[in-house]
Amino acid sequence: MNKRVISTELDHREAANENVLRPQSLKEYIGQQKVKESLKVYLDAAKKRNEALDHVLLYGPPGLGKTTLANIIASEMGVQIKITTGPAIEKPGDMAAILNGLSENDVLFIDEIHRLNRQVEEVLYTAMEDFAIDVVLGKGPTAHSIRLDLPHFTLVGATTRAGLLSAPLRDRFGVVFHLEFYTPEELKTIVVNSANKINVEIEEEGAFELARRSRGTPRLANRWLKRVRDFAEIKYDGIITKEVAQNTLDILDVDAMGLDRYDKEILLMIMDKFAGGPVGIDTLAAAIGEESGTIEDVYEPYLVKNGFIHRTPKGRVATDLAYEHFHRVRPQ
Repeated sequence: MNKRVISTELDHREAANENVLRPQSLKEYIGQQKVKESLKVYLDAAKKRNEALDHVLLYGPPGLGKTTLANIIASEMGVQIKITTGPAIEKPGDMAAILNGLSENDVLFIDEIHRLNRQVEEVLYTAMEDFAIDVVLGKGPTAHSIRLDLPHFTLVGATTRAGLLSAPLRDRFGVVFHLEFYTPEELKTIVVNSANKINVEIEEEGAFELARRSRGTPRLANRWLKRVRDFAEIKYDGIITKEVAQNTLDILDVDAMGLDRYDKEILLMIMDKFAGGPVGIDTLAAAIGEESGTIEDVYEPYLVKNGFIHRTPKGRVATDLAYEHFHRVRPQ
């Protein structure tokens, strides 16, 4: 399938704009209330003892604020943050160089940490536990290792697939947070705040319309805000009302529940071709021409959470809500 307009992956063209919209402190951060409350305690305790915060693992679907939280941790601790990704660190030497460049109590943020290779992970083990790394000098019979001490630092790892993390690495994180999808009310607040930052006039009902079609994801809510702003400025009077939001998102083929044509294709395939299911994930993937891993990681989380699909031991089943949404009658 082509790139979806509702994809929650960060587009490189959106990176600069997203930085402008990101909250800079824990107080500004909307949603994830349980995570915020616990994190504030850990941050205050670390600052009181003048220590580095314990290593933090953030996991959940893309677009929920993992990178934002990492930046907030560094900001609240008053330290620098070094940002990298798992695939970018190819060799143990690369990881050693990054670690050696950190200062006391700094934050190292590794996005997609589940994609680190095993050799790089082994360098992290001693670094996370003992704040030291073993460096091998020389080759062959003359090779020997020396231990380099590192400054105390906080590793913040982010992943959309926590199950792919190796057990030794996962166990070395002292703080683990699961980020949940946002409620429409929380997203409405985010949309209003973002609109103020980019000088867009928006009505409460217009903000809520964007929020309820944003699949519980702030990144998507901010993307809709910018797209609807374009339509409001060119085709309307510049104010985002409920009608403007509805008309724009209808043009983008995003319905009232936030489903796009790919979601609809999956649900209609289950209902029409497989009589509502159950249908195995591999069979479903072959029917729509997509990889099963992509369906599980990208499409299904929102459909399952909102009750359109049930995962059963025999396969995926379309729910009564799915039939109601498409005005279909479940076959007997």
